[in-house]
Amino acid sequence: MSATTLPARPHGPAGKVRTFLEAIKFEHTVFALPFAYLGMLLAARGAPTLAQALWITVAMGAARTLAMALNRLIDREIDARNPRTAGRALPRRLLSAAEMGAFAAGAGVILVLAAWQLNPLCLQLLPGAVVILVGYSYTKRFTWLSHAVLGIADALAPIGAWAAVTATVPPESLLLGFAVATWIAGFDLLYACQDVVFDRANGLHSFPARFGIPAALTWAKLLHVATIGALVLLGVALGLGLVYWLGVLIAAGLLIYEHSLLQPDDLSKLDMAFFNVNGYIAVALFLATAGDLALSWLLARG
Repeated sequence: MSATTLPARPHGPAGKVRTFLEAIKFEHTVFALPFAYLGMLLAARGAPTLAQALWITVAMGAARTLAMALNRLIDREIDARNPRTAGRALPRRLLSAAEMGAFAAGAGVILVLAAWQLNPLCLQLLPGAVVILVGYSYTKRFTWLSHAVLGIADALAPIGAWAAVTATVPPESLLLGFAVATWIAGFDLLYACQDVVFDRANGLHSFPARFGIPAALTWAKLLHVATIGALVLLGVALGLGLVYWLGVLIAAGLLIYEHSLLQPDDLSKLDMAFFNVNGYIAVALFLATAGDLALSWLLARG
């Protein structure tokens, strides 16, 4: 994957904001938000209140913004040495470390506000969630299990959304969280394959750097089998209907396609596998679940 391409040095506050949003790839919130909405819909067994939907959206956007901003800040020296990431905002000095820190602090304040608006449980769980979101960026310095930590961080989205609606964390929410954790960890294994040479040369830890690309591709497949297994168990536990199962089938097919794009000696289609296919999986599962719950509601009224 080529280095991130950012615009020329930004001018004025609006330019700084645009550069920041590009630096953290704000548009990739699509990976996490559909699963947060999935947790929200399943917790409500249909439509949540408008206030819940609003503050869950704000919380998820702020949480990802905080995590990504701190990741860019914490990894700025590593990014500057890696040809793939040397074009990011901090290595190119398009933003200063202080500016990135200020954006992160702003996102943190918004996250606290959103949790406070939702319910006391969300506010109580927030410190632990922030530790995981921030701690992930340091894990590559000492363990090849960093991919699992990233999976857990993203799993907080549906679990947190479930807690936001019901003020509880039932087993079903953890099952959905497990599905997200294995999905994210699996494709992060694939993403890390492109940095094997750099990671080994710089003493960084990743599963592919430790065990090799073939092993990483194999374990990514196993993790994604676990993802589908968890989604199946979730559907059974909640008694979901045909439309949901169609979504699971589509997700399974997309995962199979994703893995077919990559070979140990050919990662040229990693962009397509990582960004495109995974976005489709998240959206497909959300739409299928929403459709299934809507159909159940209509049938109950009829």
